[in-house]
Amino acid sequence: MPDFKDIEGPIGKLNRLSSDEARAALLSCCGSTRWASEVAALRPFWDVGQLLNIGGRVWGELPREDWLEAFRAHPKIGEKRAERETGAEARAWAEGEQSGAREASDETLDELAKANREYEERFGFIFIVCATGKSAEEMLALLRGRFNNDPDAELRVAATEQWRITELRLKKFLNVK
Repeated sequence: MPDFKDIEGPIGKLNRLSSDEARAALLSCCGSTRWASEVAALRPFWDVGQLLNIGGRVWGELPREDWLEAFRAHPKIGEKRAERETGAEARAWAEGEQSGAREASDETLDELAKANREYEERFGFIFIVCATGKSAEEMLALLRGRFNNDPDAELRVAATEQWRITELRLKKFLNVK
């Protein structure tokens, strides 16, 4: 039987980590401790595709509380600090992902802050969107558009956006496109 720790390529980076190191690395990609623990325990992986498939399955099977925990690891759009920190790498990724908000006018940032508060009051969690490549104006329009969702539908939309963010971060961690 092959030794998975000898698998070359990007996935070898994750396979070679200790259990604690793997959990920490995965937690920087997704702020759910249960998700990070379960995915770390399912190692080794043959390739990045298998990691993404298994990670997505685990994510989709988690209960609401674990999704909400992951959401709390993100700063609100237009802000720099998350309610729950998961490390310097996650903080740096979030800043890069939200770079479109840095170039926004003060008026747009004020509107984002107001809409963020209204969204959180309505749904009970922060607005989650895969912000990579989006301007502040685009994110504000998406936020406003999602106000029409019922709370259960919005939770599923937010969870889908969280998984898109997680996929991007896993690829960044493994240095793959």
